[in-house]
Amino acid sequence: MKFLDQAKIYVSSGAGGRGCCSFHREKYIEFGGPDGGNGGKGGDVIFEAASNLNTLIDYRYQQHYAASNGRGGAGRDRSGLKGKDAVLKVPVGTQILDEDKETVLYDLSEPGQRVTFLKGGDGGFGNAHYKTSTNQAPRYFTPGYPGEERVVWLRLKLIADAGLVGLPNAGKSTFLAACTAAKPKIADYPFTTISPNLGVVSVGDKGDSASFVLADIPGLIEGAHEGHGLGDRFLGHVERCRVLLHLIDATDEDVVQNYKTIRAELKAYGAGLSRKAEIIALNKCDALDKETIKKKIAALRRVTKKPIHVISAVAHTGVKDILREIAKKVVKQR
Repeated sequence: MKFLDQAKIYVSSGAGGRGCCSFHREKYIEFGGPDGGNGGKGGDVIFEAASNLNTLIDYRYQQHYAASNGRGGAGRDRSGLKGKDAVLKVPVGTQILDEDKETVLYDLSEPGQRVTFLKGGDGGFGNAHYKTSTNQAPRYFTPGYPGEERVVWLRLKLIADAGLVGLPNAGKSTFLAACTAAKPKIADYPFTTISPNLGVVSVGDKGDSASFVLADIPGLIEGAHEGHGLGDRFLGHVERCRVLLHLIDATDEDVVQNYKTIRAELKAYGAGLSRKAEIIALNKCDALDKETIKKKIAALRRVTKKPIHVISAVAHTGVKDILREIAKKVVKQR
């Protein structure tokens, strides 16, 4: 299934049914009186967060959603049928934005969360509603009230406990495949990953085990927060992560500059990304000798006080240790 994290849709609630003007006519009943029923209420537009969805691809092929109108009232004091609601199921973590794509109207971050976005119009009153002691034969009624309509954007921000960040070809997809059952596309060219991937990581023994969701975010480059490369579109998926695993390609000549580039992009994007718990790992260390690795670690320690982990996702070296470290921070953040 293709991943899609934003979509523009048009929604409209149902209009209320009109009231009825009717008089009771029955043999041997001389003064039947008014018996026109009220119209039914129009259907609502409801958004529901579904835990079994992880993409907005369904909203690419259908952009218009409308609730049903209420039915009109009828004689014998019969009220009209209520219009059917339009229930739109979206993945957990979906935000409903105004047409300007900036104003967040609702944030569906819990499974099963339901939001009545547009209310249906109320039904009109029938002439029986207006009967009084001084007006026993009213001949007027009211039409149903119109529904609401709106154009909104849906934007999905994946909910994961930990997120993988780094430059293209840092080995993020390889790391995800090494520690989860996920099967992302892996190749030796930049921007192999063009959409986020999720995987579930289990750490520890049966008696003392922990699990968390790991997200592989497409590679970032300098200026990503301004839309360069794959842009800031995927940085939003990191907002909900509790821990960031910053992977650095140890085979690159300037690992310090690589680290500074990603940190600068996280800070420029905002949303508290630069303040999130971070774990730094030098990846692809199986391709280097110990002396070279020590020099690169020493260079990184001059710009950050955080521990530097040495791993190789391909050779599975140091992967279990760093997963335990992530699990500890995730549990602490929870």
